[in-house]
Amino acid sequence: MARLDQTPFPADITGLTHDGRGVARLPDGKAIFIAGALPDEKVVAVRTARHRSFDEAKTVEVVEASSERVEPRCPHFGTCAGCALQHFDEAKQIIAKQRVLQENLERIGHVTPKSVLEPLVDAAWGYRRKGRLSVRRVDKKGRTLVGFRESDPRFVADISECHTVIPAIGQKIGAISALVDSLDGRRDIPQIEFIAGDEAVVLTFRHVMPLTPGDRDRLAAFGADHGFAIYLQPGGIESVHPLGDDEPKLAFRLPAWDVELKFRPLDFIQVNAGLNQHMIRRTIELLDPQRDERVLDLFAGLGNFTLPLSRYAREVVGVEGEAGLVQRARENVTHNAITNVEFHAADLAKDLSREPWMRESFDKLLLDPPRSGADFVLAHLPLKQFKRIVYVSCHPASLARDAAFLVNEKGWVLKSAGVMDMFPHTAHVESIAVFEPR
Repeated sequence: MARLDQTPFPADITGLTHDGRGVARLPDGKAIFIAGALPDEKVVAVRTARHRSFDEAKTVEVVEASSERVEPRCPHFGTCAGCALQHFDEAKQIIAKQRVLQENLERIGHVTPKSVLEPLVDAAWGYRRKGRLSVRRVDKKGRTLVGFRESDPRFVADISECHTVIPAIGQKIGAISALVDSLDGRRDIPQIEFIAGDEAVVLTFRHVMPLTPGDRDRLAAFGADHGFAIYLQPGGIESVHPLGDDEPKLAFRLPAWDVELKFRPLDFIQVNAGLNQHMIRRTIELLDPQRDERVLDLFAGLGNFTLPLSRYAREVVGVEGEAGLVQRARENVTHNAITNVEFHAADLAKDLSREPWMRESFDKLLLDPPRSGADFVLAHLPLKQFKRIVYVSCHPASLARDAAFLVNEKGWVLKSAGVMDMFPHTAHVESIAVFEPR
């Protein structure tokens, strides 16, 4: 293999990739994606990777800066890959994400919404209440690193703080690193999950070997000193358990709908609490459920949308593939004394013909699928029964693909679409779209 030429070269940035890198062209016309560069800038870069159709590089000098460039708030920006856009003005980030959504809809789906929804935004800092920290003992540094991955995922970023994570966690990364480094089993802990409810913050330590009594004592003392509930995970998800005898209340409230959702330490919840409430409100407004209507909520999780929707519809049926989440969703129905919601467990990527809810009739459909999208379930649903479909997406490419199916194959109309900034300062694009029969 030829050695990579890392001679610095000038580049004029003409656009932004979906993952937040600047786009430029080499003299031969080949595209090159440059980390740390923004549109309309002139930079000096060095190549970091070569591919058949494009190359990759990183910025080493900004010669002419964009008016939209700002000073990154985090001292670890550029090393830690948790954020890609801290150098990009907050107000402009969401505009760029809207452009990514529109380009995906047009290029992949060959569809255009009749109208563009106003972007939803909330707090841009200290918002992330769920995530995973990688752990690695680095002998050359003489200590244990705890943080997110670098752009090269083989390495854990050497960080002491994080400004996008809730302060209770983000300002204590250094302390957590020191804690792990003090443990006998520091080489046996590959990751730490964090999650926060309204009253408790949980750290779940994955460990591949049994912990010594001394390590258990040190973890317990750390939790008590810093206000964390400590959980351990010696095996699969089912092995997660509190370190001590007490199990804290993990829950968050949705005050506008008088709903409280309880969850477990590794359950999926939306990472941005403020944006989540804006998103629920907009989803309900767009779906517009009526008192005499039945709503089908697919990929329902813990009931994040399902339970608030119950305040407006005659009945809501939630379907989720993970049995544990369905159990917790049913418990949340009971906890909130809701009587017009039911949940079913079903793999929405497999044959659904025998599912009892498939034989029922509904008026409205809500979808909130994973990155892979909802193509299979859409192809097998009797779509003609629905008056409206609202699709919440965490991946614009899969939304665009599914929009093409609904519009170009099934005759629906893409009434509106827009973005929601669930992950400020990252290139992640969360979006929502509304479909109606033609």
